[in-house]
Amino acid sequence: MAAVAVGAASVAAGWAWGALLIAYFVLSIALSRLRSEEKRAKTGSVVEKGGARDAIQVAANGGVFALVALVAAAFGPGMPLGRTLTAAALGALAASAADTWATEIGSLASRPPRSILTWRPVPAGTSGGVNLIGMLAMVAGATFVAAGGRALAIDAPVVAVILGGFAGAIADSVVGATLQDRRWCDTCQTSTERAVHGCGTVTRHAGGITAVDNDLVNLIATLAGATVAALLVHSALFS
Repeated sequence: MAAVAVGAASVAAGWAWGALLIAYFVLSIALSRLRSEEKRAKTGSVVEKGGARDAIQVAANGGVFALVALVAAAFGPGMPLGRTLTAAALGALAASAADTWATEIGSLASRPPRSILTWRPVPAGTSGGVNLIGMLAMVAGATFVAAGGRALAIDAPVVAVILGGFAGAIADSVVGATLQDRRWCDTCQTSTERAVHGCGTVTRHAGGITAVDNDLVNLIATLAGATVAALLVHSALFS
C-alpha cells in the first residue's frame, strides 16, 4: 500500500514521473536479487533489514521524490520554481538509486569496505562503509535516474541531478557512520545494526543515536540529494 501511495502521487504528477519511479524500483529489485545468497552471507549479521522492502523503506526512498514531483507539476516545468523543484525531485530519486546501487553492487566486492570517516576496514554491510566499486555504482545509479528523466522529457539539468544524487549517497554514508544507531553483540563480540543478532543475542546500544535507523538515514539522503540538485539548478551555473 505504501508503494501504491508513492506511485499514485508520482503518476498524479505525470505519467513520465510514474514511469521513472517504476523503472527505479524494478531495477532496484533486480539488483537486490543479484547473487543475493552471497550478499546475505556477507552482510546478514550486520544489516538491520534485508529481503523485500517494507512500507517505511518505500516511503523513505521514494516519498520525497513523489511529493516534490507533485508540487513541481503544480507549478509547471516552464516556471523557474517548477524547474528547480523538478531537479529536486530527480535529485531525491537519484540519491536513493545511488545509495541502493552502491549497497547492492559494492557488497559483492572481494575486499571489505572502508569507513568513510577513518578509512579503516569495516565488515561488509556496515553503515558508512564504502569501496571503489560502490562509489562507481553510486555514480551509475544517479546517472540512471538523470538519463531516465531526460529520456522521459522531464526537464532538469542532467549534471545537477547526478551531482545531487551522488551528494545524497555520500550524505547517507556520513550520517550512517556518525549518527545511525550502532549496536554490539556481547556473545559474538561484533558490531551490528540488528536489535537481535543472528546468534539470538539481544544486542546493546554501542554508539550513534538510538532513534536514527537506516530508514531515517535513507530519508536524510534523499533530502540531501533534493537540496543539492535544487541549489545547483538555482545557481548561475545551471540556471
